[in-house]
Amino acid sequence: MARSPKSAMLPVSDPPRGGDDTLSKGSSMTKRGAYAALSYMTCAVLLVLFNKAALSSYSFPCANVITLLQMICSTCFLYVMKRLKLISFTVGETWAVSDSTALVPLETLLHTLPLSITYLLYMLASMESVRGVNVPMYTTLRRTTVVFTMIVEYLLTRQKYSTSVIGSVSLIVFGAFIAGSRDLSYDTYGYAIVLVANITTAIYLATIARIGKSSGLNSFGLMWCNGLICGPVLFIWTYFKGDLELTMNFPYLFSPGFQAVMLLSCIMAFFLNYSIFLNTTLNSAVTQTMCGNLKDFFTVGLGWILFGGLPFDLLNVVGQGLGFVGSGLYAYCKIKGR
Repeated sequence: MARSPKSAMLPVSDPPRGGDDTLSKGSSMTKRGAYAALSYMTCAVLLVLFNKAALSSYSFPCANVITLLQMICSTCFLYVMKRLKLISFTVGETWAVSDSTALVPLETLLHTLPLSITYLLYMLASMESVRGVNVPMYTTLRRTTVVFTMIVEYLLTRQKYSTSVIGSVSLIVFGAFIAGSRDLSYDTYGYAIVLVANITTAIYLATIARIGKSSGLNSFGLMWCNGLICGPVLFIWTYFKGDLELTMNFPYLFSPGFQAVMLLSCIMAFFLNYSIFLNTTLNSAVTQTMCGNLKDFFTVGLGWILFGGLPFDLLNVVGQGLGFVGSGLYAYCKIKGR
C-alpha cells in the first residue's frame, strides 16, 4: 500500500487545525503544544548533562567549539533529511516537491536575518554571563527572563496576560530570589551581563514567534537559516579567539568516551533547537521561558546526583520549590486556557 505524502513528513510547526488536537474545551494549548513543551524539557535536561560531562568530566576548555560543532551537525542533519524527503522547510510544502533545488530562497534567508542576529547575541551574552556571577545569583537573575519575555511580547504584539499567569510568574521570580538570597554579593559587570543575557533571550524567543509566523518557514526551515547565517560567524569567532587551536591540542580529542559525549551532545542539540522552535511557534515565547524554568528543577536534581552539587541549604530548596510550583501553575493555566 502506497504511503501518502504527509505520512513521510516529520512534525513541524504548522498551525494546529483543531479537532481532537485540543487538550480540553477552551484550551489555548493543544496536545501538539504539550508534546512540544515536554520534548523541549527532556532535550534540555539531557543536553545540559552531556555538556556538563564534556566541560567538567573531560575538562574541555572551549564551550564555543561545542556550540559550533552542534550547529554544523544540525545543518548537516537538516540537509540530509531534506534530500531524503523526510522533512520540508516551508509551511504547507508537499512531500512531492520537497526535493526542490533551492532549499530556501535568498529573500527568505534575509527575512530571517533578525532571528539569527538575536540568536548570536543571546548565545554570546549567555556564555559570558556565567563567568561574572556565582551559581546561586546566576540562577536567580536568569529566572527573571520570563518577565523580560512578557514585556518584549507586549511591545511587539501587544500580548496581554491574565491575572493567574502574572501570579504564577511572580511566584517563580519570588522563589528565585529566595533561592539566591544567601549569596547576594554585588558585581556590577556580572549583573549587567546577566541583564543583557535576559534581554537578548527574551528578544530571541519573541523573534522566533514573530518570524516563525511571517516567514512561511516551519521549525526545520528556521533552524536551517539560523545555521547558514550563524555558523560562519561563529567559526570566524572561534578561529580568532584561538579556540580551534586549543581543540586540536586537547588531550582527550580522540578518546572514544569524549567523542561519544560530543556526538550525543550534537544530536541532542539538534532536537533541542527543533523543540525550541516548535514549542515557541506552537505555544508562545512566554511558555518556552516557563518550560525553561520548569526543566531547571530536573536539571538541578540530576546534576546533583551525577556530578555533585552545592551543600544542602533550606532557603535554596524552598526557593526552588516555589519556582517549581509557579511553573506548574502556569502550565495548568495554559492548559485550561486561563
